[in-house]
Amino acid sequence: MSRSSKKRSVRDVLVALLMGIAPLVAALGLTGASAGPASAASLTEVTAFGSNPGNLRMYVYKPDSAPARAPVLVAVHYCTGTGPAFHANTEFARLADQYGFIVVYPDANVSGQCFDVSSPQALRHDGGSDPTSIAQMVRYTVQNMNADARRVYVTGASSGAMTTNVLLGTYPDLFKAGAAFSGVPFGCFATTNGSGWNSDCATGKISKTPREWGDLVRNAYPGYTGPRPRMQLWHGTEDDVLRYANFGEEIKQWTDVLGVSRTPASTDSPESGWTRTRYGATGTQAPVEANSFQGVGHTLPARGMAARAIAFFGLDGSGGTTPGPIRADASGKCLDVPAFSQTNGVQTQIWDCTGQTNQTWTATSAGQLTVYGGAKCLDATGTAAGAAVAIWDCNGGTNQRWNLNPDGTVTSVRSGLCLDVTGASTANGARVGLWGCHGGGNQQWRLG
Repeated sequence: MSRSSKKRSVRDVLVALLMGIAPLVAALGLTGASAGPASAASLTEVTAFGSNPGNLRMYVYKPDSAPARAPVLVAVHYCTGTGPAFHANTEFARLADQYGFIVVYPDANVSGQCFDVSSPQALRHDGGSDPTSIAQMVRYTVQNMNADARRVYVTGASSGAMTTNVLLGTYPDLFKAGAAFSGVPFGCFATTNGSGWNSDCATGKISKTPREWGDLVRNAYPGYTGPRPRMQLWHGTEDDVLRYANFGEEIKQWTDVLGVSRTPASTDSPESGWTRTRYGATGTQAPVEANSFQGVGHTLPARGMAARAIAFFGLDGSGGTTPGPIRADASGKCLDVPAFSQTNGVQTQIWDCTGQTNQTWTATSAGQLTVYGGAKCLDATGTAAGAAVAIWDCNGGTNQRWNLNPDGTVTSVRSGLCLDVTGASTANGARVGLWGCHGGGNQQWRLG
């Protein structure tokens, strides 16, 4: 049965309307602040992007400033919304003009305009329904618009935030990070009776252990062993549609999935009533970031928040290339910080790839290779062959700058020596250091 022919109960539609009104009001308030330089680019509908099991519509905004191999942001609307409305009344298009990324706007195209985050099909990789349709939109954009498959991100509000959680769980191979404004954990809204509404989840009555929440994500794509997307969460304490308790459950889930402590690495208050906690690292691209707003209801995102999501993704130029592993060609193993250490001077090694934060590196525009969301830099401890390559606080020195060369080598800017797996070993725990460049397999590396 096609998505357009599914019947919804009167209750489902009324709830969908309620879920859409508040974010819509908040989004409309952004319109006046979102005006930017005039652009000839316009929103375009794409009508043949795949089998489209969710019967969604696809809209794309590709700004004039988009370079070759542009990043992609999927921006998912709330219930009662549409792709064009989310484009017109949020700040993402203006930011796309400024920073040169492509925005894809899925459109739910059903009564109530909510996305499917409940069915068994939606919660399984390539299982069908809306998430599969959105994945097809991403693949179409990469293949037909010369977009960069290594830099694909997703954000959304309300139903779109729930969809963001679902997409990071079902398609970790496509998305590098997500920002969910007023959502619920992956799998929280699951139903088996055909209903799109889960009252226990919406009212915050579902609580699980971090491991239980994490297993829901891991089981959505059995056999997947690659890196997991980072997550940024936003929620108001007075949200009466998707209750605030869901915010804490999301934190449990994504810290478990990303293998970081639930004890915040940092806590601050960017503005009055706003508490921001970061997990696994203290930088702008931490593995998990959670933003709580005292006294705020179901009205996110508010003005300025889209820009902070863009910064979390690194689309504003602050984050360099998308975070991911650095693989040693000879062994297939990943550049690894032993035991998740964040102690200055710990020497790096190779290890079986796990997708965890101690193997997630970002190549910045300054030539650094950072780990733990920018908390530490890859550091050449000397300039002679055999010098250790360790982690250290980032200081901008040439001993922390690296050239990523077309031949697969990674060379130290200070010494010109190559990043080298000591003794050409392929074993777990083999140390990584500097050596004269000779083109051997133990000096060949791949990012991502």
